[in-house]
Amino acid sequence: MNASQRHLIAEALASVVDKARHGGPVVKIGLMATGSELGQEEILRGGRMAQEDNAGLRVVAIGPRMPGFDDLEWIETPDSEAELNAGVEKALSDGAVSGLVAMHFPFPIGVATIGRSMTPGRGKPMFIASCTGTTAHSRGESLLRNAVYGIAVAKACGVAEPSLAFLNIDGAGPVLRAFSRMKDRGYAVSFGTSGRGDGGSLLRGNDLVAGSVDVLVCDTLTGNVLSKVFSTFTTAGQYETTGWGYGPSVGEGWNKIVSIVSRASGAPVIAGALALTARAAKGGLPDVVAAELKAARAAGFDEEQEALKPKAAAAEQIPEKPPVVPVDEEIAGVDVLDMEAAMYSLWKEKIYAETAMGCTGPVVRIQRAVKDAAIGVLKKAGYL
Repeated sequence: MNASQRHLIAEALASVVDKARHGGPVVKIGLMATGSELGQEEILRGGRMAQEDNAGLRVVAIGPRMPGFDDLEWIETPDSEAELNAGVEKALSDGAVSGLVAMHFPFPIGVATIGRSMTPGRGKPMFIASCTGTTAHSRGESLLRNAVYGIAVAKACGVAEPSLAFLNIDGAGPVLRAFSRMKDRGYAVSFGTSGRGDGGSLLRGNDLVAGSVDVLVCDTLTGNVLSKVFSTFTTAGQYETTGWGYGPSVGEGWNKIVSIVSRASGAPVIAGALALTARAAKGGLPDVVAAELKAARAAGFDEEQEALKPKAAAAEQIPEKPPVVPVDEEIAGVDVLDMEAAMYSLWKEKIYAETAMGCTGPVVRIQRAVKDAAIGVLKKAGYL
């Protein structure tokens, strides 16, 4: 028997022992073992917590070895950022780990992470799509992709029919309408609604605290802020105590499962991130993303993406302003980026209108007597 054969037999025996010890198949998740503002011990304590609390999860620490944590597997590297990054990349490319939890990772444009936070109002978990990286160059395209990817991550992590809604931010209205058209064409999506009296799938701050939906769609910078607030609201911002971090990476054709945590993430969050990454790996996240994109494309995803791309501004003449009349009614639901164009579409039809920001977002103000006609014009123009 040569050395190669002995090595294969040893690996096979080790796998059998691991399965017997953990009660089933074992998934190995890498953990970048340095880089935290809280120190290396805090990172490794999170690794130990995850391994103790999750049967079938084996944590592989990558970095300079620290005494006292021999219960973790190790891929040792020198205490150098370049050597650490090389060790991380090799572990992923060689298949030594099925996923990775890291403080930083160089994602290309088109890849972002879908975070998961514990909402404080009712103790409900909520995916936040997205939290780091960016899925597209323009805002509208990115929000639409974030929605598809958020659904995919939720499904891979065990939520069979996730409810989804959009945070009421710039650009969300047109993307919600695009997603609604995709649903009409057969894309299987379950829209969640606001817990406030007027409902709808554009959520407010109250809904975030309450965890009104399984998947919240927003831009990356907003998602990053929300993750930080939810994870540190009991510690004055210095130490992240709750949640699962900024989540696993997703993107079209992207086959690596890399989850991001903050340099301020404490051991509980690191443990949560490791468990979530293992769940995503077991759920076959890259394949779920590919299947979700395929289903979305069958319902017009590419056409909606094209329509959401920024267009060169047209030199359009502002229509003549109708005679001013008292405005005593509001029409909500027009996106903030479309407010001026929506007002001009009414002016063209000789309907006097003004724009304003109400307590629930942007509104078009008109005279009560012409409200029904104004709604018809705005719907025909695609603003509602």
